[in-house]
Amino acid sequence: MTPPGEVETIYRLLSAAAWQQAEAAGSFFGSEHDLRDGFIHFSSAEQVAETAARHYAGQADLLLIRVSVAALGTALRFEPSRGGALFPHLYGPLPLSAVTRVEPLALGPNGVHVLPSDFE
Repeated sequence: MTPPGEVETIYRLLSAAAWQQAEAAGSFFGSEHDLRDGFIHFSSAEQVAETAARHYAGQADLLLIRVSVAALGTALRFEPSRGGALFPHLYGPLPLSAVTRVEPLALGPNGVHVLPSDFE
């Protein structure tokens, strides 16, 4: 995995409905899972495919949200999770100004999400 200090973009998978709510509110405050854990879960580029398969398998209305690490400041921490891998966690709401791109995440015929061709 790319060292946290060298990561420029992190990723969040969200349903289209959850993203619409975030747009209406002006920030994303987290899913039920995030609120329970006390931080918003993100993935690095190397982790997105596994996150999609593990937590969003077969979900057709999924969006890939690209977020600027620099825009999040000290509220973002890289912390150990699955097997010791470092995952980005945001302690506070995600300001929409930190979002650099939102795009649909296609669902392949086998039920596995297909990352965009320009995925980092």
